[in-house]
Amino acid sequence: MTDPFPRMAFPNESAAYREARNALLDAEIALRRQTEAVAEMRRALPPGGEVPEDYVFEGIGAHFRPERLRLSDLFGDHSTLLLYSYMFGPERDVPCAGCTHLLDSLDGAARHVTQRAAFYVVARSPIARLAAWAHARGWDHLRLLSTAGNAYPAQYYGNTASLTPAMRAERGYKPGEDWDEPMLNVFHKDGGTIRHVWGSELVFAPEDPGQDHRGLDTIDPLWGLLDTTPEGRGAEFFPKVDY
Repeated sequence: MTDPFPRMAFPNESAAYREARNALLDAEIALRRQTEAVAEMRRALPPGGEVPEDYVFEGIGAHFRPERLRLSDLFGDHSTLLLYSYMFGPERDVPCAGCTHLLDSLDGAARHVTQRAAFYVVARSPIARLAAWAHARGWDHLRLLSTAGNAYPAQYYGNTASLTPAMRAERGYKPGEDWDEPMLNVFHKDGGTIRHVWGSELVFAPEDPGQDHRGLDTIDPLWGLLDTTPEGRGAEFFPKVDY
């Protein structure tokens, strides 16, 4: 059978290496196609549910003063809004290291994302605390908002409060014990109507053996880079806030 396209060859590689690498390349091409097929399914979802209320968040406005912003305000000139729920509630001394390493990367991406859609990071801590943390972290492009006690985290799974009893039982969670979760939600505004488009539900799906949920891997460059290495992600490695 004739190879469908010319293949590369690096200096001094063996025939066995090239054969295995070509098979891997075929799998990578198939994965690329599957990734696009999944993206097409995501874009083709029927309209999601209308948001139950115009949630009020707290941000930092002009002259570094707190300002109150409704969900509808966050879209700006865009019709699409992305909200990432940061695991940094008031009960935490420091935020989640997993969320933090992801936001380190997304701070660089934010200036590009916001050319196409509005993008904010929300957390349950007071806005002054969030602003101080963003400044200390050197985040220049992410916009952080406090949920300021609103119902958004519970209703859109930024924490575990809305998990069903069956979901709690599957994970071994005790009733009444809740914590933040790293949920990404996408919303669309059409006139005066705001609907939910998509949420990273894979965060809450059953995990495969030896893996965590990997619910946000598609936007996380750390794990993508480590997956290219011979050592992989490492069974014991998890990013830290500081090293």
